[in-house]
Amino acid sequence: MRTYEELSKAELLDLKSDLEARFNAVKAKGLKLDMSRGKPSTEQLNLSMEMMDVLNSSTDLICREGIDCRNYGVLDGIGEAKQLLADMMEVPKDNIIIFGNSSLNIMFDTIARSMTHGVLGSTPWCRLDKVKFLCPVPGYDRHFAITEYFGIEMVNVPMTPTGPDMDIVEELVNSDPSVKGIWCVPKYSNPQGITYSDETVHRFARLRPAAEDFRIYWDNAYGVHHLYDDKQDYLIEILMECKKEGRPDMVYKFSSTSKISFPGSGIGAIAASDANLAEIRKQLKIQTIGHDKLNQLRHARYFKDIHGMVQHMRRHADILRPKFDAVLSTLDRELGGLGIGSWIAPRGGYFISFDAMEGCAKKIVARAKEAGLIMTDAGATFPYGNDPKDSNIRIAPSYPTIEELKIATEIFVLSVKLVTIEKLLEK
Repeated sequence: MRTYEELSKAELLDLKSDLEARFNAVKAKGLKLDMSRGKPSTEQLNLSMEMMDVLNSSTDLICREGIDCRNYGVLDGIGEAKQLLADMMEVPKDNIIIFGNSSLNIMFDTIARSMTHGVLGSTPWCRLDKVKFLCPVPGYDRHFAITEYFGIEMVNVPMTPTGPDMDIVEELVNSDPSVKGIWCVPKYSNPQGITYSDETVHRFARLRPAAEDFRIYWDNAYGVHHLYDDKQDYLIEILMECKKEGRPDMVYKFSSTSKISFPGSGIGAIAASDANLAEIRKQLKIQTIGHDKLNQLRHARYFKDIHGMVQHMRRHADILRPKFDAVLSTLDRELGGLGIGSWIAPRGGYFISFDAMEGCAKKIVARAKEAGLIMTDAGATFPYGNDPKDSNIRIAPSYPTIEELKIATEIFVLSVKLVTIEKLLEK
């Protein structure tokens, strides 16, 4: 098999004519397909429906501490919910606070608090001339949206197969006091599905920041989101590593049950050092009298313990795995060996990251839209929506049905081929 770059102009034109005919045939169907966001499918949401039956009008709503969950109180979460999320996040129960339904909301609050009140007595960021955040790319668009909202300067750090380029991270963090944080999705990263290596985690823990208020924002959103029983990534626990290195306050760890139970009605949590949690509680006492304890109780009684959650996630994997396999097999079959794109087959998480030929991503997404396929905007996986190479595209296989995915992936590969040929013909 020859790559596209090895084909003559005449061969490219012949191929383009054939591909356009196929593309127009699909376009004529008037399809409406969506692979834009990593939403659980209806089938996945149905897995948790029995949770709705856990509490009813005759249920004992007293948690283990003897608190009536219908009433005010319990600022940082009921004990059984804290134990469940602590086990999920692999941290001690005493190092966790349960919030509402969204870990993204916790991250926003954490940045906002740092802006207005500083971090453990440091100068509030809003009073500083310059505040920077490191952003591994490609990365999670909603992380970048938070820092952009607060006017924080974002600095790209390339991802490698083992995590962020730690040479760059160490150089910037250890020398520049305006660098206050770094966004991380350390396990089955969004969008590449990369899990940080042991050495990468050790190097994070060994950072010696120039800024005393530097924090690692460790968003372990996909900690239990494996696709395979026999192929699962392992991630070293960051809080313990930082504590071993004498930097217990250097990390905030976030997670939630958003893609475990119900995305709109899960429970989110932050894990951190005693000092960091004490500061967070000061804000919570002003902000709320307590989050939704009935929802916390519902989750704790439904899953019972981490073993129940693991079994539940196997059922999610049984739904997701065929979808990922369908997309990956089509990419391998249609684009493998052509030299016009590369991708990673993840072992977990919610996305497949595709890198097209430089300068093609926006046109590929636009071409797919012509045939009725909505994808994440090209550039969304970079700060400010600006992919310098215009190359990365995030594929989200979770929401469509298998049948829809097969058609959607066909549209995608046709778009990749056509846009790449047009790029080559321009040369």
